[in-house]
Amino acid sequence: MSKSRDFSRAFVALVALVAWSGVLLQLWLSVRQAQTSGQSALHAALLVLCYNTVLSNILVAVVATAMALARTGTWLTSAGTCAATAVYIFVVGLIYSLLLRSQWSPVGLAKLADELLHDVTPVLYVLWWLLFASKSDLRWSSALKWLVYPLAYFLLSLIAGAYTGRYLYPFGDVSAHGLAMVLRNGALILVLYLALGLAAVAAARLFPRPAR
Repeated sequence: MSKSRDFSRAFVALVALVAWSGVLLQLWLSVRQAQTSGQSALHAALLVLCYNTVLSNILVAVVATAMALARTGTWLTSAGTCAATAVYIFVVGLIYSLLLRSQWSPVGLAKLADELLHDVTPVLYVLWWLLFASKSDLRWSSALKWLVYPLAYFLLSLIAGAYTGRYLYPFGDVSAHGLAMVLRNGALILVLYLALGLAAVAAARLFPRPAR
């Protein structure tokens, strides 16, 4: 059991390192690009932090760091938070692969940041969650509670987009698709979150881990 705990902590420490590296690299690249073009570095950094991809990766980084430091008994390391984080970051990778990957072709460090944020971190965190995370106290109703974050993000993105005229994701662009289509897209994505949340609870029943 001790070796299993040690391996779990090493694994989640790797997840934290990868997640922080992806977020910080993306921030640095965006700030550098803004400075090169004479734009505000602060504005560029704040814009990066508005993306669901980056927010979800930050959540992974924080949760994984707390787990690696054995900060058990806190909200960050609870079974519900770890499971919700797995759902959120899985959606990031899935939607990017299905809808967004073909829309641009980053190179160099931008490609590295892209792969860390959308591929490596989601795979590593979900794998850690499946194999090592405690899954006690997860209920089917948990999947509904986990919708609070994506629903809040969707509504705030609509408000921010209407105010600034800039929508961060093409499927959420009201100016291009109209409000009705964007609301439909948002509803479909929420259904995806719900379905994956239920799948996570089902996986917890199949691959339980004792609470530590």
